[in-house]
Amino acid sequence: MLQIKRFVFNPFQVNTYLVYDETKKCVIIDAACSDPSEEEQLSEFIAENQLKPFHILNTHNHIDHILGNAFVSDKYNLPITAHAEGERYLSNAFAHARSFGLNLVKMAEPTVKIADGDWISFGNSRLKVLSAPGHADGSVCFYDETTPMVIAGDVLFYQSIGRTDLPGGDYDLLKESIWGKLFVLPDETIVYPGHGPETTIGSEKINNPFVAIG
Repeated sequence: MLQIKRFVFNPFQVNTYLVYDETKKCVIIDAACSDPSEEEQLSEFIAENQLKPFHILNTHNHIDHILGNAFVSDKYNLPITAHAEGERYLSNAFAHARSFGLNLVKMAEPTVKIADGDWISFGNSRLKVLSAPGHADGSVCFYDETTPMVIAGDVLFYQSIGRTDLPGGDYDLLKESIWGKLFVLPDETIVYPGHGPETTIGSEKINNPFVAIG
């Protein structure tokens, strides 16, 4: 059975998720640690629980979600996995970091490309890739059908949705992604968002003021 550890990193309060099962193999989703103390929080938890990092996964490539990619990739000798359509955000990563006062020391680009419907396997577990653009090009969610739970990045939040006023944002497209990829999941599915507290699909279908369907 999957277990999830959430860390809240950097000034944008990004949720970094460490997902693991009984084999101790784990994936790190949205490595957002931005300074040595945050890097230590992540690495100490991994060491104390004897976890074996297997994948670095990105829900999307906005700067606040990728600040720790290079650290994690170098420390655990792992490739970075993301959707190919998110590459547009990487060419200006250092400029974006400076504009927000973020500390990007090194950029590590994804080398493993994923697409809608792919499966990410580790240990006895697997996550399904759900393509969900609208907040950013190349946005994906990672779904575990056994829990069930979905790590939604900045697609869906507790009673909110990802902003659509940044490059690649499209409100109508984001609504289509939520309705077509997330709201078709079981109501009891736990939603772990890129910022803020978790929620459930059933709750958001009823209560989300932006995309509720009644």
